Amino acid sequence: MKKLVLLGALALSVLSLSTFAAEKPLKIGIEAAYPPFASKAPDGSIVGFDYDIGNALCEEMKVKCVWVEQEFDGLIPALKVRKIDAILSSMSITEDRKKSVDFTNKYYNTPARLVMKAGTQVSDGLTELKGKNVGVQRGSIHERFAREVLAPLGAEIKPYGSQNEIYLDLSAGRLDGTVADATLLDDGFLKTDAGKGFAFVGPAFTDVKYFGDGVGIAVRKGDALKDKINGAIAAIRENGKYKQIQDKYFAFDIYGQ
Repeated sequence: MKKLVLLGALALSVLSLSTFAAEKPLKIGIEAAYPPFASKAPDGSIVGFDYDIGNALCEEMKVKCVWVEQEFDGLIPALKVRKIDAILSSMSITEDRKKSVDFTNKYYNTPARLVMKAGTQVSDGLTELKGKNVGVQRGSIHERFAREVLAPLGAEIKPYGSQNEIYLDLSAGRLDGTVADATLLDDGFLKTDAGKGFAFVGPAFTDVKYFGDGVGIAVRKGDALKDKINGAIAAIRENGKYKQIQDKYFAFDIYGQ
């Protein structure tokens, strides 16, 4: 009888621990400097597509979201030292990053573009970029692309801590152009007062070698959280929540092919 009581107590203890684990908040890393994906509202709160998608996923998984702000190039290191549990910050799924982290299925997919002064002619060969100063975000896939593809053509690559810093120097004439996600550039710069007189130039960049297979959520290697998030992504796609959030920010299907 004592053994049965002890076993029952142990079972309840395990159940309690399991319940506690299930209710443990999910710490999500994000850089809130990329409208319309993530930025700061006047009251200091985070807003944007990434933020809304993350909250919808947490709601679907029945866990509490705790958002941890971090500069983009510090997100993967923060994940590795367990400061955060996942990265939901418009991070492209690339083979290079897969060496360090696991990715969920994509939650959107858009091409990269080059923005320069309106009227600037840039051919598919990009030879016109010789001697031009091109700003890119440090640690991003766009920096790698710029250094391996644009720099050999003669472009001067200038890394920055954030895309907002790039916009300031672009407007001030200290940069000739920038390469980043097309939707980010359109909503975060071209549609703003600071972006007047600028436009997309040249071709769209979609090389899987640099831009991967879309944008996913990064978790630590081997973490079962990946499967849970994949299930939640599929669920919000199915129940209409994804489209509801998408339509709040975009007039097109950002999920892609």
